[in-house]
Amino acid sequence: MKKLIYLTITRPNISFAIGLISQFMQNSHVDHWNAAMRILRYAKRVPGQGLLYEDKGNTQLSGYCDADWAGCPMDRRFTLGYCVFIGGNIISWKSKKQTVVARSSAEAEYRSIAIVTCELMWIKQFLQELRFCEVVQMRLYCDNQTALHIASNPIFHERTKHIEIDCHFIREKLLSKEIVIEFINSNDQPIDILTKSLRGPRILSICSKLGAYDLYVPA
Repeated sequence: MKKLIYLTITRPNISFAIGLISQFMQNSHVDHWNAAMRILRYAKRVPGQGLLYEDKGNTQLSGYCDADWAGCPMDRRFTLGYCVFIGGNIISWKSKKQTVVARSSAEAEYRSIAIVTCELMWIKQFLQELRFCEVVQMRLYCDNQTALHIASNPIFHERTKHIEIDCHFIREKLLSKEIVIEFINSNDQPIDILTKSLRGPRILSICSKLGAYDLYVPA
């Protein structure tokens, strides 16, 4: 399992599947073993797949986030996923099951916005210390309209009191214009591969958006 986790360093497309079966390392069964073997067969089918970094002529820092609300059938906790791009190249990503149960899909999505905002702020500070580039404004994409309205609405509703800290944090970054949050259609959301199980053409499409290619495929 540790070797599979190491493989996610260059292959974000299997992060969700490996994170899922790693939850059962202490009490695994035949089904978990079969799932692990399926991941190995997938990895063996495309041994040359990895991330390709290109110079696309910009240093724009942007992030995508998503959450699979109540996705776990056992405890109804949600899985959070995000990825961060610089100049159109993915440099950071995460797929993790959360330790709390979200009471609504808006809460799950909003918490994912807060976490990726923290990641964006850390990367911005790191880039400034390296003097790599000047980060003026970061873009954050989310496919949940309700979460976007909560971020931009200065009035707290009863249903948002339990996420008030995250609301204050994100609104502070919006008012300072350090980040701008935009809506993205669910069909164009690349983070689905980090929060849920996908198949076939959808996986290939998202891998292309993440910059993951098979080096052995003829040009």
